[in-house]
Amino acid sequence: MGDGVQWMVGAVTSSGWMLDVHFARGIDAEELAVRMGARRGAATGPMTDAETEDLDVDGYPGRGPGSAVVRVGEHAGWAFAVLYGRYHDRLGEVSRDGVEAVHYHHNSEHPPTTVLYARDGRTVCGHGLGEEHVRWGEEPDLFLPDLVAAGLLLPDGVTDPVPEEEYDDYETHDYHERDRRSLAVLEERLGLSLPRTVLTEDRLPVYAVAGSPADDFEEISSWAGADGRPLPDRRLGLIPAGLRRDYERATAPRWRERGAHHRVAALTLHAEAVLKAPGPGTEH
Repeated sequence: MGDGVQWMVGAVTSSGWMLDVHFARGIDAEELAVRMGARRGAATGPMTDAETEDLDVDGYPGRGPGSAVVRVGEHAGWAFAVLYGRYHDRLGEVSRDGVEAVHYHHNSEHPPTTVLYARDGRTVCGHGLGEEHVRWGEEPDLFLPDLVAAGLLLPDGVTDPVPEEEYDDYETHDYHERDRRSLAVLEERLGLSLPRTVLTEDRLPVYAVAGSPADDFEEISSWAGADGRPLPDRRLGLIPAGLRRDYERATAPRWRERGAHHRVAALTLHAEAVLKAPGPGTEH
């Protein structure tokens, strides 16, 4: 089964805060990317995890559609797609037509980490790591016997065998070890596995799954070329977030007006502060 998936607990991509992976059994890597929103044949790369930073995807867009890409591959009978950018859950589409699919989503800023298992377009079951007593899907108890066997729940499906006070002792309780046991259930039941090298050295094809093709791709690309800037990747069809920001600041009147407004406001505040300041010899 290779590396399994237990090692993923606590791991993050080059973003430094997230690891989001869709798995699919029954389709290849490109079909997985297409079901997540990519254009067929529009792969670029291959890239390592670290190299995706240069794409500058906009995961938290202040304006515009936001963007996301996936690095895709195949391992141990599963296709996989590692997501970068905007949150993008496509489990129903990925699992249609008899395909099995798993969505693992770890966001260090918004726990818990969640795992969902789907088949034939339906969410079968799922739970949060550390919150196995709350289960979702059409068959929420499908893996309950395994969770009980792993010592994560009692047979009633709602009781954690570990006393609550033990969780409060951060020096002795290993939360990651508990989460690994939870992931081991999917690893053993489904044969789920992902190479550790996906986050270190593997160079994998990259597809845009959100924000592409950008409506203003040609316009901003032309501006970037005239300004001597690196051109965005034409196969991906994405506009890097920083390039879009610079373009809008350079060409949109509202940016200049906003800047002038801020300068006037700052001067006004400064003048009011000077007028209110006590003069020499004034008692406080």
